[in-house]
Amino acid sequence: MRKKRRIFEILEIAGEDDRTSRIFDIFLMGLIAFNVLAVVLETVESLFTTYGHVFEAFEFISIIVFSVEYVLRLWTCTESQTFKNPVTGRIRFALSPMALIDILAILPFYLPVMLPLDPRFIRALRLFRLFRLFKMGRYSESLQTLGNVMKAKKEEFVVTIFVLFILLVVASSLIYFVEHDAQPELFSSIPAAMWWGVATLTTVGYGDVYPITPLGKFLGAVIALLGIGMFALPAGILASGFAEELQKKGRKEKKICPHCGKDIDEPS
Repeated sequence: MRKKRRIFEILEIAGEDDRTSRIFDIFLMGLIAFNVLAVVLETVESLFTTYGHVFEAFEFISIIVFSVEYVLRLWTCTESQTFKNPVTGRIRFALSPMALIDILAILPFYLPVMLPLDPRFIRALRLFRLFRLFKMGRYSESLQTLGNVMKAKKEEFVVTIFVLFILLVVASSLIYFVEHDAQPELFSSIPAAMWWGVATLTTVGYGDVYPITPLGKFLGAVIALLGIGMFALPAGILASGFAEELQKKGRKEKKICPHCGKDIDEPS
């Protein structure tokens, strides 16, 4: 049982004084980074033709490491109070977001072995290896902070996305009625006009679709200005969320009294 507990401590983020856990975290973060780099470089045909065997060997070694890690996590998860039950606890752990990411990271290797799949589907399935990048969330405090901010500000993000969707629908509908007669092919329907709406609201402006009537140009200018303000909202929400999260961490480190606001560790 002590061995199981120790493995659990190594796999999870331990204190700064736990050197073994820290080395394990750094090793896995490096392995994940090299895996993502390998997925990117494999798409270069000349590199894959020359070093295909190296990519395959590295993939095989990575799969072994990630598979062993997943099995160990599934075995030791009962050491956590959240997943204490040996059966239902492990099921709940397997369905947790990070555990699902672990499965998606190794699934492209095992599926073709177990099932006869179309080669084209297998090639598409291999892109799921990029999910290994999300595994870094376990080993990086910065990514964990980002996750905490996203959780804390999820209601604000939902409201912002809803408002942006309404603005997109309204903008696309207006430009459709204004430009449809002048450009029936480009603005053939409101869904078709939404491509222009997204490009204009985000101020990207690809230039493949644009209004040509005076009223359409005026409407496009107004919508572009509105888009600048609306798409700045998520950045503001993230900034305030990070500020709040850093304040919380500072309070935890200093052990601030919630009543008087003084540092508990300071001598009175």
